[in-house]
Amino acid sequence: MEDRKVSCGRTDRYARGIIILLSLVIAALITWFGMWRSGLAAQAKMQEHLAQEVLRFHILANSDSDGDQKLKLTIRDRILDYLEAQMPGGLDVAGTKRWMRRHVDDLEKLGRETAAENGCDYPVTAAVTTCWFPDRTYGDMTFPAGNYEALRVEIGDAKGHNWWCVLYPGLCFLDAVNVVVPKESKETLQNVLTEEEYAFMTDDFRIKWYFAEQWKE
Repeated sequence: MEDRKVSCGRTDRYARGIIILLSLVIAALITWFGMWRSGLAAQAKMQEHLAQEVLRFHILANSDSDGDQKLKLTIRDRILDYLEAQMPGGLDVAGTKRWMRRHVDDLEKLGRETAAENGCDYPVTAAVTTCWFPDRTYGDMTFPAGNYEALRVEIGDAKGHNWWCVLYPGLCFLDAVNVVVPKESKETLQNVLTEEEYAFMTDDFRIKWYFAEQWKE
């Protein structure tokens, strides 16, 4: 009889230990999930603010054929050359967007002329509109996924692979391998973003700074 009592006592202690361990695991998971959701909320809020301070460039090819993809890059180069030559310096993001809207007809004409020069009669449309973009890294800066205003140029059916960059501040790199973000562009973003938002972008878009702040509290 005594052996049974001892055995039961050990079983009860073992069961209580399991329950305590499971409770700790569940509490840890709940805490982690709450912090994860808070991190996502902070990320979304930062992206919304960032989207107000940049203008992106989005150009879509007619198709994925070699010829259409080559034409896309040719039109891209012509448009970027035009913007560099014609767009006034010193514009802020709002001024850049206004200038783009006033010159979409010129950009469409330039696109159609470039297509015709390359033996294509595709229509080309241009507009400043809101587009969704995935995460994109330029050098040591990462722009999070989300909706951004962009100069969107569509060639023909616009069903081919696209190409994009950031027009304002100037982060349009034709060589995606050897990217060094200009100091002026970084300073522009640093002046309009909070310290935490800027840290998001310059630390490979990790949220470790957020968790560090939570553990301090």
